[in-house]
Amino acid sequence: MAVETIIVGAGGRGYGYGKFGVEYPRELDVVGVAEPDELRRERAVTAHDIAPDMIFNDWQSLIASGEKKSATILNCTMDRLHFESTMKMLEAGYDVLLEKPMSPVLYENIKLVQRAEEQGRLLQVCHVLRYSPFWQKLREVIDSGVLGRIVSVTHAENLVYWHMAHSFVRGQWRNEATSGPMLLSKCCHDFDILYWLLRKKVISLSSFGSLTHFRPENAPIDAPKRCTDGCPAAETCKYEATKLYVSDKNDWPYNAVTIIPSAAARLEELKTGWYGRCVYHCDNDVVDHQVVNMELEDGTSVTLTMNGQGDEECRTMRYDGTQATLYGKFSSSGNEIRIHHHLTGKIENIPVVDRDHSGHGGGDFGIVRSFVNAVNGTPDDSITTARESLESHLLAFAAEESRHNKTLINMEEYRQRVEQEARNFQF
Repeated sequence: MAVETIIVGAGGRGYGYGKFGVEYPRELDVVGVAEPDELRRERAVTAHDIAPDMIFNDWQSLIASGEKKSATILNCTMDRLHFESTMKMLEAGYDVLLEKPMSPVLYENIKLVQRAEEQGRLLQVCHVLRYSPFWQKLREVIDSGVLGRIVSVTHAENLVYWHMAHSFVRGQWRNEATSGPMLLSKCCHDFDILYWLLRKKVISLSSFGSLTHFRPENAPIDAPKRCTDGCPAAETCKYEATKLYVSDKNDWPYNAVTIIPSAAARLEELKTGWYGRCVYHCDNDVVDHQVVNMELEDGTSVTLTMNGQGDEECRTMRYDGTQATLYGKFSSSGNEIRIHHHLTGKIENIPVVDRDHSGHGGGDFGIVRSFVNAVNGTPDDSITTARESLESHLLAFAAEESRHNKTLINMEEYRQRVEQEARNFQF
């Protein structure tokens, strides 16, 4: 029997996860939606044939209805809404699949985990990479021992230049006060996958980074506040908004401007909306590049780099072991795992077969299926508990503390300190 769920927040992520119910109706049945935007709400209603009494304008209306409407909730609200909404959902008896990050506020993440444990409810965070065939194959290779003992790891999260501008300069994750630090928003995936692959905790870390490029002093001469106001640098600027967004296409990032699939509608939205702003005249303050240096409990050294000026959207990695070196690339243009054997000089290409066409290399559907299985009492080996997901968030916040204070962080002391502070913190 299918697990019933309600989508709370029917934007890009909520709509994407909801597609699992359309393709696999015997596993997941989307019976309700809570979404303030009328167009997005109606899109979900149509896609899932939702009954009128299960349509809500926001998560507060759903909770205020006074009765439990389904077994589960897919909480895909904006980051700042995660804490309060999820706390209420857990208290109301729902099991929750929560979009990452849990919260942009350090102590709220810890409180969410503590509350889920106290209530005995399932809280699973959407760390979708674990469920992608690429990362599962990479873990299989590492576990096989073919690399020998892993000594060092270099991992890079490379944002293509326009994605950096779209999400972290013009878009919803541009400002730390409203969305938390860049490293949490974009790289808690990466911290989680490194923890999952290497199976060792970080004992110390340091971090460096800054906002270097997307600043007013780097704007072209006489550039207006909006690209639609006649910029003299329009022809030579790679961030010029009309070139990036004026299209009839109905996929991301075009539908982030407006879900109306019309070039005219998107041009009109650019005149007043976020995405029409000059990238050098936004209210952004998150970093556009950052590096984190980590030492694991077994002595392995790991470097995570976030680069916001990439030519291609991809994650790249290098694992140096005592027997072989592995190079990997995770990209929509093609995945690659290549092993260079030290003794023989042989180069071995490892095939990766995607299981489905959902986002993050199949990970989006994978995480939903994992959640459904856990609700049904048959959790899989890849399931991310809220307590385990918390580790990735703590690493991101610790890295920010290191970056701001220019200090080396002892992670065991940090974990103990913030866990206790969260228990004493009044909300």
